[in-house]
Amino acid sequence: MYVYFIKGTFLRLYYPCQASENPQLPDWVPCREYFNGLADFMKMNRALSERIFNYLFGNHFWLLSAEPFENVSEPCHFLCHFEMWLKHRRCCHAMDIYVCLFALGSCKIPAAWNASFKPDGKYPVIIFSHGLGAFRTLYSAICVELASQGFIVAAVEHRDESASATFYFREHAEPGTKKHPSCGIAKPVSDNLEEVWMYYRPLKPSEIEFPLRNKQVKQRADECIRALDILFDINSGKSVENVLQCDFDLSTMENSMDLCRIAIMGHSFGGATVIECLCKDVKLKCGVALDTWMFPLDEEIFPGVKQPIFFINSEKFQWIGNIIRMKKLDSAIFPRKMITIKGTVHQSFPDFTFLTGNWIGRLMKLKGEIDPHIALDLSNKATLAFLQRHLNMDRDFNQWNALIDGKDVNLIPGTNITIPQSSI
Repeated sequence: MYVYFIKGTFLRLYYPCQASENPQLPDWVPCREYFNGLADFMKMNRALSERIFNYLFGNHFWLLSAEPFENVSEPCHFLCHFEMWLKHRRCCHAMDIYVCLFALGSCKIPAAWNASFKPDGKYPVIIFSHGLGAFRTLYSAICVELASQGFIVAAVEHRDESASATFYFREHAEPGTKKHPSCGIAKPVSDNLEEVWMYYRPLKPSEIEFPLRNKQVKQRADECIRALDILFDINSGKSVENVLQCDFDLSTMENSMDLCRIAIMGHSFGGATVIECLCKDVKLKCGVALDTWMFPLDEEIFPGVKQPIFFINSEKFQWIGNIIRMKKLDSAIFPRKMITIKGTVHQSFPDFTFLTGNWIGRLMKLKGEIDPHIALDLSNKATLAFLQRHLNMDRDFNQWNALIDGKDVNLIPGTNITIPQSSI
């Protein structure tokens, strides 16, 4: 993290890395407090939820193939029900800027922790914004794939009280006390810091929701833009101090980013954050909005969004009012695309969709009717094609251009929602 207090920036950075033997793999859920946050968000008893999470996602899920292989053509299998396809994946690494990472027995993310950066020209950049009740690690299947395809991806963890859990540090005045009980592998650079945890804030009784969500989406956008500013500093060779002790040398990333090719991407509340960010910062050249929740946004900002936007929706989540608000961003001048993935639900985009069997997944609305590997593969390929088109990249992602127009047996061009003519 750059600056340890609450206004600092908290993100996980994914990037192409050098191949290494026996890489350390980061935990999917970094520590117990995040499990507690998820429990609170889902209104579950913490003790009960910990047993459920450990059963579903816990220490009996481990990666069998630990090596981040080049050009993987077969899936890396997790025990039980977690199978994440990593086809044609280049080496990818994940690191946290200001993140405590230690084992809690969670699933492992198939990306090398603190591995050496792989210089190879200039990489385009993606800022990723999580959804309501999520946090920075829950979209690793998307972020790992994008990084393996040659992007630097910064997954922001928001401190607007929309994350199920997050934390920052404050100075501790009393020496000799336990400062950072959650930290295992990584500790703050100063012994005079203690963790302060923030959990999801539910609506208060009779509270009107829009003012809260609108305030949050504005803060989220500011956090994404601050994250981008940090990447600019890293790229220019400025000293950026990670608040946590870390073996990774950020100076190796100097002059490695193509900062003329920057995109913003997010899911649900993160999709709304995409639109808010595009209005605020023209350095962001395009946006990919996954199953966007449009409610938090002021419609007054829509005319100010002049960059291309790609809406990738699930079949089961969207409704008339939400789609109408998306359609208000339509433009005869600025590209707008929308597709819907058949058989998907709102949770088909986060990693949860891979972590359960079919009946539990459908019971908990984490899985749709479509194979989650097929769904996310379509989403990722369509995203890559869109990014190549609007970031003017010289890659082969245009082989998937048809997906942008919904041309696939598992895609619907536009939306599956019927909009009354009177609403258009």
